[in-house]
Amino acid sequence: MLRRFAATGHSPTLEDLEAAAATSGRAAAEVVADLAAYDFLALDDHGRIRAAYPFSALPTAHQVRLASGIEVWAMCAIDALGIPDMLGTDAVITPAAPVTSDTITVTFTGGHTTWQPPTAVVYIRQRSCTGPAADVACGALNFFTSRRTARIWARQHPDYTGKTVDHTQAEALGRAVFGSLLTTAKPAEE
Repeated sequence: MLRRFAATGHSPTLEDLEAAAATSGRAAAEVVADLAAYDFLALDDHGRIRAAYPFSALPTAHQVRLASGIEVWAMCAIDALGIPDMLGTDAVITPAAPVTSDTITVTFTGGHTTWQPPTAVVYIRQRSCTGPAADVACGALNFFTSRRTARIWARQHPDYTGKTVDHTQAEALGRAVFGSLLTTAKPAEE
């Protein structure tokens, strides 16, 4: 599923996943329902995949252009930062910053990362409720042009709690969550 997102920039359909699911003797709909129940992905009201962390099937504020030229959408800032490591590729992340709508650029090249503006940070927040990560956390894990703009956003959204982290901490978190996700997974036949 994740490889399909990375290869096409789009969510796979149940038909796309049927062959991979069949290798385990299950139907794709059953596997997708189980993955949604454990919050590995989120479904829309029609049962279609709207998110397979770190990817979003719908446009978000976190666009990632892979070295292949494919553009994907990430569910949040941490997901966007995890995609290059997960796929082992260079990438450019261009999120629109809340509060200012300024564009932030995070460039991954040959294992090195450059942030523009250099004052950019990531605010890690979560609502004080339960539910899938797509609904509880993803809307609050954002890039900001500075700690000041992150504080402004936090005051405007008191229903979220969290903290601001710098480049190093945000990149490490993205790498920890997604970096090795596909290294042990065998690619399915397409």
